[in-house]
Amino acid sequence: MSQTSRRVTPLAAADYCVDLLRHAGLPADDAATVAASLVRADLRGVNTHGITRMQVYMERLSGGLINARPNMTLTKPTPVVGHLDGDNALGFVTATRAMNEAMKMAETFGIGMVAANHSNHYGMAAAYILQAAEAGYISFAFSNAPAAMPAWGGRAALLGTSPFAAGAPAGGKTPFVVDFSPAITTRGAIRRAMRHGKPLAPGLALDSEGRPTTDPKAAFEGVVLPMGGPKGSGLAMLMDVMSGVFAGAGFAGGVGDLYGGAGPQDVGHFFLAMKPGLFMSSEEFQTRMETLVRTVHDQPRAEGFDEVLMPGERGARCEETYRREGIPFADEDIALLQETATTYGTAPLAVLP
Repeated sequence: MSQTSRRVTPLAAADYCVDLLRHAGLPADDAATVAASLVRADLRGVNTHGITRMQVYMERLSGGLINARPNMTLTKPTPVVGHLDGDNALGFVTATRAMNEAMKMAETFGIGMVAANHSNHYGMAAAYILQAAEAGYISFAFSNAPAAMPAWGGRAALLGTSPFAAGAPAGGKTPFVVDFSPAITTRGAIRRAMRHGKPLAPGLALDSEGRPTTDPKAAFEGVVLPMGGPKGSGLAMLMDVMSGVFAGAGFAGGVGDLYGGAGPQDVGHFFLAMKPGLFMSSEEFQTRMETLVRTVHDQPRAEGFDEVLMPGERGARCEETYRREGIPFADEDIALLQETATTYGTAPLAVLP
């Protein structure tokens, strides 16, 4: 495997995605929404959920498995609760609309909640937490996913590697952002290891016979393991309760596979937005968050650590660097991206010299 990489500007990465998505029939606004989320994942170092995913999204759009021009429907059983039927849209489009609707309700009533069904993979969950934090809201974002992980004690795939994400604005500091899978690793990371010809670390996955494996192909055909044993398994079930059972989407292993699935995924999502100034002024909340950040930074460091960071700070630093210097892509990823553009007759990705 090549160890070299090339850099791409965020604008070039976004233009590449928009060209492909417009070719697939997406309206300009929706194409820009999807591109922005994918590029932000790469900017924050979450390359498993970045623009290299365009290949599978294009395959599903071209095959009619995702609706390029959805007619999403919002119903509101109460003033602070909404349900969004995504009409089989790309998950980025459904999720961005859902979080916007939750924030609208929160602006008026202090809190807003939207559950969504008939959606698809929505990429990096932190994108929607940042959407809310940068608008001044505390938020939660949940999603379920295709079966890839066993319930604790089992060996068959039942639960998704469904991300848990939450965040809050922090005054003049970097927003607090947590976004993690309840699994030790993700299916995206396994696919990336397959593409790059790299073995997995021990203890991440089982093969189809329930045996530990470091072979990414065997792991992809088997299951990934929950982090913390029953804790990760329980957290994945919570994601399925809120995003599947409650939202009216696929659940209990009923979410379609992004890779190779023959029909719509019916992914479900759950979003909650809250105004920070419900129990105190917004200014006091921001001041208290800034105090929390400073206190965390001032903690005595454990051996091997140069600093103590808040969740979200490392990603923000990465984003700042990559916006300035360009996003690095391995040669294998550049080849995949250029192959995708060639397949659909769109402009190749512009790579920095």
